[in-house]
Amino acid sequence: MTPMLHHLLIAPIVLPLVAASIMLLMGERWRRVKIGINLASILGLLALTWYLLQQLDQGNFGQDGTAVAVYLLGNWPSWLGIVLAVDRLSLVMVLLSSALGLAVLVYSVARWDRAGAHFHPMLQFLLMGLNGAFLTGDLFNLFVFFELLLAASYGLILHGSGSMRIRAGLHYITVNLAASSLFLIGVSLMYSVTGTLSMADMAAGVGSLASQERMLFEAGAAVLGVAFLVKAAVWPLNFWLPSAYAAACPPVAAMFVIMTKVGVYSILRVWTLLFGPEAGESMLFGADWLLYGGMATIVFGAIGILSSQDLARMAGFSVLVSSGTLLAAVGFAEGQVTGAALFYLVVSTLSVAAFFMLIELVERGRTPAAAMLALTLEAFGAANPDPVDGPEVEVVGVAIPAAMAFLGLSFVFCALLMAGLPPLSGFIAKFALLSAVLNPLGLQENSQSLATGGTAQWIMLGLLIASGLFVVISMTRSGIRIFWAPQGRVVPRLRLMEAAPVGGLLTVCIVLTFYSGPVMRYMDDAARSLYAPQEYIQAVQTAPLVVRSEGGQP
Repeated sequence: MTPMLHHLLIAPIVLPLVAASIMLLMGERWRRVKIGINLASILGLLALTWYLLQQLDQGNFGQDGTAVAVYLLGNWPSWLGIVLAVDRLSLVMVLLSSALGLAVLVYSVARWDRAGAHFHPMLQFLLMGLNGAFLTGDLFNLFVFFELLLAASYGLILHGSGSMRIRAGLHYITVNLAASSLFLIGVSLMYSVTGTLSMADMAAGVGSLASQERMLFEAGAAVLGVAFLVKAAVWPLNFWLPSAYAAACPPVAAMFVIMTKVGVYSILRVWTLLFGPEAGESMLFGADWLLYGGMATIVFGAIGILSSQDLARMAGFSVLVSSGTLLAAVGFAEGQVTGAALFYLVVSTLSVAAFFMLIELVERGRTPAAAMLALTLEAFGAANPDPVDGPEVEVVGVAIPAAMAFLGLSFVFCALLMAGLPPLSGFIAKFALLSAVLNPLGLQENSQSLATGGTAQWIMLGLLIASGLFVVISMTRSGIRIFWAPQGRVVPRLRLMEAAPVGGLLTVCIVLTFYSGPVMRYMDDAARSLYAPQEYIQAVQTAPLVVRSEGGQP
């Protein structure tokens, strides 16, 4: 691998940083130029990440053909300096965040980027923080990138002003600041025991800790885990999410869908590294909290979906169901289950993000009076108001405008994907997840999973089926009220820039249906590497420094 290719590993962080810095120097009158810079940056991220993913999967970037590539910033050893560790999972997450960023950018250009100042640089800073969190190899810089993406999210959640948005935004900021404090406390306790912030070096020394040191290390890991669980929106620490996401403007809410996945990714990365097979007595520390906390989150989110009349809050509770499903799957501590969960992560993120943007387009055609009338009729059990006088005239062959056809089909696709019904990729993801959980042949004989007894598998089966049923009931109820109720319905005017992102994200989910085999194999490989962290640890610890010749060339 040439030095130039090696430097591409840091490009997903540097590219949005440069783009955001340039846009900050421009005034609001340079809006079109900012859009062009933003678009070029995100397209570059997509192309670059796809190239890195292909090269890494073929063993062209990792040391000695491994699937882990290491970049030492400042040319310092991993235990002393900043290190980036790139593997299959981290690149999938970077690719997912870039795809969401592209959809959000195109959707916001129609109107929302003008609702406040600095929308475009904040979006780039958010992408920089996300990519840095996915690629970093040490805990302190994970905290730094967390704070960077959170700082950008603070501005984005307040974008567009409004009293409800400000109120929900302040709650969001307060909760995340408290979680950041817990993050620092947990990292400090773990550093006091191990003397390093590198996750690979920390993982290599966990198994040799003395009993008193192990207790302090586990206490620090528990505090750090609480910070991650707040960001992953586990019950009961998720009270802030539905209101905050419902109050944010639609493109921001769509981008925020991946924010809970950052918490899930951090738990998966740190937990499998520090409490894997080499952790000794600390092996699978906290697995029961992840498993049953995730299940409780599914229950809370499913009840919220069923009880919500507002579509935005329904989408927020769908985020909770997705996050709870992922946390419970991680708690099973099985590579096959985690591989299916990673496929579910991609599908659920794309579908819920598309639904957040679709909500505004759907609600645009409903007048306040029509919405109030529909709710009143539903409350009193009247499907249709009584006719005035004279016979009711049956209308046959009413033409459906193209906008309504697009909105209706998109709504149906979102419902199928979020509920996990066939034939789309949401069903494949849930089926693969349940198959991995219930199939005994997929569990290792020496597994320490809490699901070994069988009870947790059946609980998980029931929760996934029930949550999908609740989504079907709620989406059907809302669909009938929105698309079939004739009172005051007007055909909304859609712009291509608004419809294209929704259609694009749903198209990706449909394409994943046909390519689910290769994608699942890739996810299984990523999961297996997580539960066999020796390759990751060795790649980071043995990463060579760049030796320069007398002429200054490497």
